[in-house]
Amino acid sequence: MKEVILTADGYKKLQQEVDVLRNEKRREVAERIRVAREFGDIAENAEYDDAKNEQALLEHRIATLEERLRDARVINKRDVAKDVVSVGSKVKLRDVAAKQTVEYYIVGSAEANPSQNKLSNESPVGKAIIGHKKGETVEVTAPRGSMKYKILEIKAA
Repeated sequence: MKEVILTADGYKKLQQEVDVLRNEKRREVAERIRVAREFGDIAENAEYDDAKNEQALLEHRIATLEERLRDARVINKRDVAKDVVSVGSKVKLRDVAAKQTVEYYIVGSAEANPSQNKLSNESPVGKAIIGHKKGETVEVTAPRGSMKYKILEIKAA
C-alpha cells in the first residue's frame, strides 16, 4: 500500500467521518435490515437485499478509512518548509500565459479537492511545483496542454 500523506486537518476530518460511519450510519443500516426482515421471507425481499448491500458498502468504506488513518503520515504545520513547495504549503502561482494568479493548498491525494483549491501532490501541477522555490517558473504538462506557472509566494498553511 502506498503511503498516505495527510495534513493534521485532513487526518481529523477522516477520523470524524469514521466516527459518524461507525456510530450513526451503522445504526441506521441495522435498523433498515431489522425493518426489512419484518416484511417476511428474506429470500425475495428487495428491501432486505438493498439494506445488506448498503451494509457491505458501509463496512468497506469504514475499513478503507481506518486503513488510511493507520498508514497515514501526518504533516504538521511546523514541519512544512517555508522556502520550498511541499505537502502542507499554501502556494500563490501566476499563470504566465493567462496572467492570472491562483492560490493552492498542496495536500496528499487522500484529501485533494480542486473545488476548494486543495491540490494533490500527485496532480500534474502539484508534481511540477513540489521542491521549487519562490520566484521560480515551472512548466506543467497537464491533460489540457502545457502551462507555465511562476511561484509568487510559499507559506505553511
